[in-house]
Amino acid sequence: MSDIRKELEKRILVIDGAMGTMIQRHKLTEADYRGERFKDWASDLKGNNDLLCLTNPDIIKGIHKQYLAAGADIIETNTFNAQRISLADYHMEELAYEINLAAAKIAKQAVAEFNAKTNNTVPKFVAGAIGPMNKTLSLSPDVNNPGFRAMSFDDALSAYYEQVKGLVDGGVDLLLIETIFDTLNAKAAIFAIKKYFQDSNKPELPVSISGTITDASGRTLSGQTLEAFYISVMHAKPLSVGLNCALGAHEMRPHIEELSEMASCYVSAYPNAGLPNAMGEYDERPEDTGHYLEEWAKEGFVNIVGGCCGTTPDHIKHIADHVKNIKPRAIPLVEQELSAE
Repeated sequence: MSDIRKELEKRILVIDGAMGTMIQRHKLTEADYRGERFKDWASDLKGNNDLLCLTNPDIIKGIHKQYLAAGADIIETNTFNAQRISLADYHMEELAYEINLAAAKIAKQAVAEFNAKTNNTVPKFVAGAIGPMNKTLSLSPDVNNPGFRAMSFDDALSAYYEQVKGLVDGGVDLLLIETIFDTLNAKAAIFAIKKYFQDSNKPELPVSISGTITDASGRTLSGQTLEAFYISVMHAKPLSVGLNCALGAHEMRPHIEELSEMASCYVSAYPNAGLPNAMGEYDERPEDTGHYLEEWAKEGFVNIVGGCCGTTPDHIKHIADHVKNIKPRAIPLVEQELSAE
């Protein structure tokens, strides 16, 4: 297996685009989500995209292959909400490990089949996608009780641990903690990853971390500045730190520039296809997204680029074409420790 670090030294890597956007194109029904196995499930399942790894795996594999054909070097498993905290919405907590295992295997199969069909020799990597959960450790969901928390740190740790086990058993090449709006949730994921590899005695996989700036304030939802977010996770010694979701490339640019100057690791950026319109849809054209990210690459801001909400294989193709001949960001020498004097 090729070392992703060696590839990052040579070139800017491209991560895939939105999974949800592509699933929506299939216009799936409740029956499509249920399949035969869950046809009598008590609650509605439409919208549980991660479940499709079990009930409609060919759709997920097909989407992976479209992104690979578009030029993606890294594809993400279809596991954004595949831990028991989020799966509780569908009363499917017990399926967490199985979904992650299946998702990782589907993505690895997609890479193998793509390589065989195209005689591809350029390394392709599978990132185990670990989302932010639908509950937060830092904020109360009850405005009348600011001290209330919907879950404990141990709850989050246990759920992430189970997810990591499924992804690693399925064969992912790296783990991606993404769309982080609450850094304490990210810390639970980091702790779960470290604990899993200690417990299993398996060699640690690279870990990438991607936060989300929710508005023009330049802060995460839980109130951290970008610098505070980075300092809060740098102890994990991540392969990369970056931003995704919430903003389009135009709005994300100053934050990526700031991150590129402070991060002593690789920097990733995969923005949405612009900001959503009044209907909640994304209108930014693939060539426009490609031009934005080409500019970032030329400025030396990024090592990994791709797309989030609203982006498609066409967006990824334009991004890949625009950055393929540009040198990756050089990691700066950053003073990381205070003087002992």
